[in-house]
Amino acid sequence: MVTVAPVVPRPLRTPRISVRPLGPNWYATVMGTAIVATAGAGLPARVPGARVAYVAVWALSALLLLALVAARARHWRHHSDQARAHLADPAVAPFYGCLAMALLAVGGATLAVGRDVLGSGAAVAVAGALWVAGTAVGLLAAAGIPYLLITRHRIGPADASPVWLLPVVAPMVSAAVGPGLVPELPAGQWRAALWLVCSAQFGLSLLATLVLLPLVMAGLLRYGPPAPALVPTLFLVLGPLGQSTTALANLATAAPGTLPAPYPGAVTAGALLYGVPALGFALWWLVLAGALVVRAARRGMPYAMTWWAFTFPVGTCVTGAAGLARQTELAPLRWLAFGLYALLVLAWAVAGARTVAGLARGTLLPGGGAARPAPPAAASTPAATQATRPGRAPEPVSGAADGPRPGRLSGPAPAPDPARQGRSPATARTRSGGVR
Repeated sequence: MVTVAPVVPRPLRTPRISVRPLGPNWYATVMGTAIVATAGAGLPARVPGARVAYVAVWALSALLLLALVAARARHWRHHSDQARAHLADPAVAPFYGCLAMALLAVGGATLAVGRDVLGSGAAVAVAGALWVAGTAVGLLAAAGIPYLLITRHRIGPADASPVWLLPVVAPMVSAAVGPGLVPELPAGQWRAALWLVCSAQFGLSLLATLVLLPLVMAGLLRYGPPAPALVPTLFLVLGPLGQSTTALANLATAAPGTLPAPYPGAVTAGALLYGVPALGFALWWLVLAGALVVRAARRGMPYAMTWWAFTFPVGTCVTGAAGLARQTELAPLRWLAFGLYALLVLAWAVAGARTVAGLARGTLLPGGGAARPAPPAAASTPAATQATRPGRAPEPVSGAADGPRPGRLSGPAPAPDPARQGRSPATARTRSGGVR
């Protein structure tokens, strides 16, 4: 008689997740989620039953923010070497602007839909605290990251990237969210002071964008599109365009009762005179960037955290179009807002599903265990060809050209490829956003 041992099913193994490779680019998940709620609530027409969905998405964005702030605090405590390496990398450091925008995006969503859960008073208090914190971090990033790019990072002629816009666009998000808090302040000096602070941040961000955007366009024309996994970052250009249109529309809404006559009328006229051309340029860039994404997809564009660039920038165009629709009451602008919102929801669903799948498989944040020191420079591959895992920034590369000075990349910028075969020498570095 043969005895057969019972088959005991093996328990499912949950992938270990380490916070060591967790970079500041992960705050883009918060931004992309919160903007779904804010943009939906701001659409120029009511959608039956959608309010409940907006509240659920806002709650999810708030939970993501809390989780990421805690994880990043642990990252700085236990993996400070990698955190400093992020600041030393010119392709990763600009993502520190995402922390400010995540705080501001959740604050804006709290003003838009959080009242349904928290009540008006609590929602305004939470949104105000997030606005103050996000504005402070945003101004620090807007000044500190360009300072690092100028003094610590070695920038080659082909290194201009849309991620450079992230720290300087953070004050524009403050300018767009802040007007919603103006009516909550006492009439008089307090309201006018907040309105003027938002207006000043609008100018700061707009002028900084006008300085950086020509560099990005010149790099595309001179060196061609970036590597396929980095092509989604081109959508980041939509951020300052849509957000500036939103900011001016919101400033025009808050101007009556805040500014003396005739300034409210002038602000409303300025919002239209600026917003319509800016939105037109944004639509042109959306078509151009979309065509380059299709081209990259046909060449095997892999999933990376850069896909979250499809969410928040598009959401700012939704809020911008909705703001113009409120000012003009034109049907084409209302339909444009709804069309862009459908694109936003689709992009958020795809990016969110791929991110959850990557976390479940352990490919985005692979298990790490104890902190490991960075490999020596002699064992490192050249910065121009070094590849990283999804969601992980490369370890710092020491440079012999500048001695032991931290934050410099090794060697001079490589010469451009005369054949222009779809990527530049600089964008061949898959450093940004953790690209495979």
